[in-house]
Amino acid sequence: MLKVLDPPAVRRWSRHCAAALGRARAEIDALNVFPVPDGDTGTNLHLTVLSAAEAVDALPGGADADATWRALTRGALLGARGNSGVIVSQAVRGMGEVLGRAPGGGADLRDGLTRAAEMARAAVVRPVEGTVLSVLSAAAHAVRDAPDDLAEVACRAADEARRALRRTTGQLGVLSRHGVVDAGAAGLVIMLESLAEVVTEAYSERHEVPAPAARIAPEELGRPDTGGPGYEVMYLLDAGAHEVDRLKGELDALGDSLVVVGGEGLWNVHVHVDDAGAAIEAGLRAGRPHRIKVTYLGGRPHEPGPARGVVAVAAGDGLAALFREAGAVVVRREPGSAPTAAALLRAVREAGTEVAVLPNDVAVHDVAVAAAEIAREEGVTVSVLPTRASVQGLAALAVHDPLRRFDDDIVAMTDAAGHTRHGHVWVADRAAMTSAGLCRIGDVLGVVDGDVALIGADLTATAVEVVRRLVSGGSEMVTLVSGAGAPAPLLHAVRDHLERVRPDLEIVVYEGGQGGYPLLIGVE
Repeated sequence: MLKVLDPPAVRRWSRHCAAALGRARAEIDALNVFPVPDGDTGTNLHLTVLSAAEAVDALPGGADADATWRALTRGALLGARGNSGVIVSQAVRGMGEVLGRAPGGGADLRDGLTRAAEMARAAVVRPVEGTVLSVLSAAAHAVRDAPDDLAEVACRAADEARRALRRTTGQLGVLSRHGVVDAGAAGLVIMLESLAEVVTEAYSERHEVPAPAARIAPEELGRPDTGGPGYEVMYLLDAGAHEVDRLKGELDALGDSLVVVGGEGLWNVHVHVDDAGAAIEAGLRAGRPHRIKVTYLGGRPHEPGPARGVVAVAAGDGLAALFREAGAVVVRREPGSAPTAAALLRAVREAGTEVAVLPNDVAVHDVAVAAAEIAREEGVTVSVLPTRASVQGLAALAVHDPLRRFDDDIVAMTDAAGHTRHGHVWVADRAAMTSAGLCRIGDVLGVVDGDVALIGADLTATAVEVVRRLVSGGSEMVTLVSGAGAPAPLLHAVRDHLERVRPDLEIVVYEGGQGGYPLLIGVE
């Protein structure tokens, strides 16, 4: 019988809990009717806790309580799956906030469970009773007056959680109609029972999962009983607390089942929406979303186009025409901005069933990835190529072959883009610190492979220097794309320089019509 929940005990709990949820996974999946009857709550909880356990296992043997609980919390946050998994990860965080700074006795566990219930409920924008929140609150309330004995607190919490689980059937209409307890709450009960077993050192190989009164018909799976949003959107988000508060308001207006957990600059966002692109774009406004996952929940997916295609993003009329002539579906954007995920998704749908996306700008890449995630849920095979400039997109499209295997085509296009160095010149419209030093309004900036490499006073001289830095002994072709309003002598001067110093090079000139950048340069 343990007296304190010390780091070795936390390790044992995380392993035992993950194993127990793994054994009960299918039974919990069979209970899953809320918030969406997609039959994966048991799987999601198992993967969430397994991620937490693996994070703790990766620690050195002598890790203290703070390090152990931090690892458990972070592992749960990064591995959280589904609505219940995200909520449980926040409950673990609440326990860790208390137990990571305490000896781990009965009073500490009591306070940890209280904090877990508070934080989990606060993470759900619109809490619903008859769920994991209700059971966690009941367990925390049951130990409020428990003696300061670790085993007593752990066992009392587990016993009350089991009783509260039975009550969920009558607390939520959809559970009552199907004759089931809440699936997420059933997983939480196993977690608390596993904790009690570790504390009392009396392990069980099986935890009871109340069986549904009747098997849910397959046709009922996929959407809420009342009809609901079509997509589950999840992503990790690097952002500040203020930005996350604003994000919650935006996502709450877009859909339901909104849960945002985390802290210290890293958050896990979960929401059900009809417009998955809008949910991801809200995350882009708040910070940096990553590990974006979009799951189609029901209804009839969009029927994609008939064949192989390419989507290219273009910032000028001339560039758009070049991409169209090469067979791409074009998405226009203004210089310095990114198209919406919805616009890119429409283009992917139009392009076909196997689609390569050319973002052609670093700022467009994350939006393109978001659109690709949504399209994949609709049955489209999509690959977003790492094209950082329009000239890389042109190089990739030049080797595109719709008769080649899709994977081979993507490799060839990526290789062509990767072997294309890129640069441009532009006139600074504000003072700023760059990698080449401080620039002032009116300075000419020469950009080489995405970085400001030089600051000049003359547009033509700067462009010539950029070309000089891009061209190497192995270069074979230079592509020059003139921008809107570019002075005529600019192209002539750059071309004359190249013909003089490297007469062996093939030089291709296009009118791109892009704003902001008088000259784009690609070297292959």
